[in-house]
Amino acid sequence: EALQTAYFAEHDLIIAANRGPVTFFTDQAGKPDFRRGEGGLVTALTGLCRYADATWIASAQAEADAIFDHGTITLDENTRVRLRFLPFARDVYDAYYNVIANPLLWFLQHSMWDVPRAPIIDRATWTAWESGYVIANQKFAQAIVRQVQANARPTLVMVQDYQLYLTPGFIRKALKPRERPTVLHFVHIPWPGPEYWGILPPTMRTAILEGLCAADLLGFQTQQDAHNFMRTCKYHLPGRVGVRYNKGRLWYRNHTTHVRDFPISIDVDALRRKARTREVQRYRQELETLIGERQLILRVDRLEPSKNIVRGFLAFEELLEVYPEHLGKIKFVAVLVPSRLGVEEYQAYLDEVMAAVGRINARYGTSGWEPVRVLVGQNYPRAVAAMQLYDVLLVNSIADGMN
Repeated sequence: EALQTAYFAEHDLIIAANRGPVTFFTDQAGKPDFRRGEGGLVTALTGLCRYADATWIASAQAEADAIFDHGTITLDENTRVRLRFLPFARDVYDAYYNVIANPLLWFLQHSMWDVPRAPIIDRATWTAWESGYVIANQKFAQAIVRQVQANARPTLVMVQDYQLYLTPGFIRKALKPRERPTVLHFVHIPWPGPEYWGILPPTMRTAILEGLCAADLLGFQTQQDAHNFMRTCKYHLPGRVGVRYNKGRLWYRNHTTHVRDFPISIDVDALRRKARTREVQRYRQELETLIGERQLILRVDRLEPSKNIVRGFLAFEELLEVYPEHLGKIKFVAVLVPSRLGVEEYQAYLDEVMAAVGRINARYGTSGWEPVRVLVGQNYPRAVAAMQLYDVLLVNSIADGMN
């Protein structure tokens, strides 16, 4: 904490991520309001903002974003952040996010493509790459450059995740060496080995690797992910690539990139404060009424295929079949946050999840007992309340960056 305080006493902070730290909505009086975002990325980074004069640059997700653009919001009593929202034409955002970032890159990095059949990279994919993903990354880089130039102090730029792989390269090209900020890029999801990256055409793959090699510091969740990135660069980048695996250092085109694993954490004190709020306690009382005297099996996940949610329900179904003494005595509550439902694969997975739950409840449920309850929605206080009550917490991801 002392180190962070000292560093940000002399430096400004820019966070660039596809989504902002809050979700906007309209309250009962018709006025715009916001709640804290649900994802692990937001959970990890908002704690850092308490120490810094921070600007968060994100894509505009709703009309309310424009109202808060360039405004400063208070996330808690110790954390304020300046917001900058980038508007995108609908077709550009759809190509950037729903065609390239998700599912193409996300499925690749979780090793989840059925490789003999998918992905199919056709003319539509290339159009989405050039007129969506590249354009969006250029727009993020331009906004970052403007903010760097507006800041009075040296700036640390923290670029986040797979949506913005090209952004560090565009920042580097836009500024002279003495003007360049320190750029950190953190990858929140797994990084597979070079063999799996062979799925992508060389033009896309090279652009991604060169964009990341323009960062000064690259962060990954695990040592294996960091090692896999360096192996991927050594195997796939054209020209001479210097790699020191034992030092976590990569040299490419006269630039050194430090590659490290930083297992991401949360702000424990902030979470404890949140857990004591009246809102969380109200949700806790509601959940206690729902559960009754039964024991609770809980899962808290984003609704996405890598979380392996369907198999978790199948395991619960088998438990009820093999150990019928538990019938009526336990309850499985799944707190699920909707994710990327504009992507066909995610919508199909949601349908599979709900079909599994419906079958279990129809097979084993009675007038006085519902075996599974699914709570879908962006509701962080409810998730915190549920985490206070479980007897068994189920985490069975296929591949995961943070869990």
